[in-house]
Amino acid sequence: MNPKSCLNCGHKISDEFCSHCGQKADTARITPQTLIKTDILGSIWHIEARFFRTVKHILFGPGRMAMDYISGKRIKYYNLFSLLLILFGFNVLTMHFYLHLNPAEIPEGSSNILEFFSKYSKTILFVIIPVLAVNAFFVFKRKKLNIAEHFIIGTVSLLGILILLLFNDMVSLIGLWKPAAKIFAILDKASVVLLALFPAVTYWNAFKNSYSKPGLLWRVSVLYVLMGIESLAVIIVLFRIF
Repeated sequence: MNPKSCLNCGHKISDEFCSHCGQKADTARITPQTLIKTDILGSIWHIEARFFRTVKHILFGPGRMAMDYISGKRIKYYNLFSLLLILFGFNVLTMHFYLHLNPAEIPEGSSNILEFFSKYSKTILFVIIPVLAVNAFFVFKRKKLNIAEHFIIGTVSLLGILILLLFNDMVSLIGLWKPAAKIFAILDKASVVLLALFPAVTYWNAFKNSYSKPGLLWRVSVLYVLMGIESLAVIIVLFRIF
């Protein structure tokens, strides 16, 4: 293949992409066909494909995905922190719609509690990441991961929680339809159990090849105890300030 110059930076290229700036070599003239097919539909498909691929890996192999991300295999995944913000936004919207459509769900005298969790929900959720990271740094010390790498595992764990929360909210919304209420009530309870277990699944999946099953079991148990104590302390402090 004869080398040619990159139209973006001028460097010589002989492959599909420029090794200097990363632009594709075949940047032909824009036509109505290429505008729709490549620039518009191609960009949407690329973003959506990575988005849904990342969600799938978070749900079905969270620990393995986190370890891949830490080891440098990142191009196939959607940006984790952008995904956090997107999922948090969807959760806020679905909860808003649920409470709007079903105001009877709010018990009398609980408005202050709901107002508190509405105001500090982002703080409570995002404190999960550093709490998990610091605790896991000491509990899984044998892996020799630094605090930032444990931060990534904590982020993947929170992403899974947000995905399950979104599923739970959607189940609750559909469950407002009376004929399907019983079925969706079961799904609602199942999703709550999965929410509670998801951090355990993440760390088990990440470190199952590094520890024996008993060793991993007691470490995950210690992680949950520490997480519970610290999360409760944060909620109490925020509630007193509120």
